[in-house]
Amino acid sequence: MTHDTGPVLHAKGISKFFPGTIALDEVDLRLEPGEVHALLGENGAGKSTLIKCLTGAYQRYGGSIHLDGQEVSPQSTADSQRLGIGTVYQEVNLLPNLTVAENLYLGRQPMRWGLMARRRMNAMARETLAGYGLDIDPAEPLTAYSVAIQQVVAIARAVEMSGKVLILDEPTASLDRDEVQLLFSVIRQLRERGLAVVFITHFLDQVFEISDRATILRNGRVVGTRVLADVSQKDVVTLMLGRQLEAQVHERKPAKAGDTLIEVDGLGKRGMLEPLSLALREGEVVGLAGLLGSGRTETANLMFGAVPADQGRMLLRGKEISVSTPREAVKHRFALCPEDRKTEGIVGDLSVRDNIILARQASQGWMRPIPRAEVNAIAERYVKALDIRLASLDMPIRLLSGGNQQKALLARWLATNPDFLILDEPTRGIDVGAHAEIIALIEQLRADGMALLVASSELEELVAYSTRVIVLRDRKQVRELAGAEITPENIVHAIAEHDAPTKEVAQ
Repeated sequence: MTHDTGPVLHAKGISKFFPGTIALDEVDLRLEPGEVHALLGENGAGKSTLIKCLTGAYQRYGGSIHLDGQEVSPQSTADSQRLGIGTVYQEVNLLPNLTVAENLYLGRQPMRWGLMARRRMNAMARETLAGYGLDIDPAEPLTAYSVAIQQVVAIARAVEMSGKVLILDEPTASLDRDEVQLLFSVIRQLRERGLAVVFITHFLDQVFEISDRATILRNGRVVGTRVLADVSQKDVVTLMLGRQLEAQVHERKPAKAGDTLIEVDGLGKRGMLEPLSLALREGEVVGLAGLLGSGRTETANLMFGAVPADQGRMLLRGKEISVSTPREAVKHRFALCPEDRKTEGIVGDLSVRDNIILARQASQGWMRPIPRAEVNAIAERYVKALDIRLASLDMPIRLLSGGNQQKALLARWLATNPDFLILDEPTRGIDVGAHAEIIALIEQLRADGMALLVASSELEELVAYSTRVIVLRDRKQVRELAGAEITPENIVHAIAEHDAPTKEVAQ
């Protein structure tokens, strides 16, 4: 329900830059009073950066923010709260050792004779929470209640302190179905009261259930704002994933796969990923497609032992193996380039040379150091082979561009001579030229007989190099595409389907 009184918040031309990266490129966002507005996009699309610019956590480099028609410039999150913009995150930002009432009125406790008026505060809290449908004892510790109730308390606090715009960042990620409905009933009440609610989530079903409009970001830009009653989930998925690399990718070459290298039979982890089965052959690239939260990264981490599976088994050349830790994975000649190269991949202050040799030295053992001459030879070989552009092997890797950091991370794992390489978003955050080079490298590794599992949100990339594509939705395998079936349209259709049948895995 929206009201014809003009936007409560109108952000225009918001821009934000980080070294080597355009995080936001003249982004517009218009929030009407009495609407739930979804903010959608894959990792790296700019959602979090936009929210931080709106709430003063980041200082923007361009654009303006108007609140109730008046230009504002919040300098901190506390400043944005005073102006009327509140935020509640997935991890409830309250104090579990305090009572519900103390959390609700923290910093604003009613006082009497210089002391906290606890009885009055509890009565106020009870009345406030009753307005959200909660009949709980506000004198109890916050930890006495479920995560859903803690979320409602956090929302109540944010609304009491702000009261114009409420930003909910992944509020349902840890909730079950009944708890989600409790939260949605609160959101609907706030909508009826005229608040503008920003809803950030990767659950599309929830977006269509609770939201009125959606703004979709991709690579720091707005690619569309839609009234959700007028579009389908497939329309939204297409906007989120886009069509960005038509000029850079090559026509997919026929695969000449060899023997089966790895078989995964019902591999999963309760609460993280439903049992998944697939097989990979030597000289084959299997793509993982799906939206943020679909299970792509979870699959990569389970297969590499970064997260131990509690269901299923894995076979290597027909023999069952244990991969419960990365050390075991490396022993079996597995390698993983993670999605977040800055926090999970590179060691920023170490030299490019030391980053490249890191995995090989770890697999050999730190008590048996690789001779310096051999280290230099390995690093120089991969710098040349992957065309890593640098001033010196001694320079800290953090000074390289994103694309060159990614190639150095690939070099680290290629130096271990893996049989099986897992790449999680290998081209995220790198320039167009590096995109094409990484794609060409994947094709070359496949041609050389390596088995690759590649998780990517770039559909044209997956179509270009995958011999098969596993489509994931809501952390379960819903479709397998092969041969001529591998098209962007078929992938989008499988992602957007509610109950796509699982195709029997090719052996």
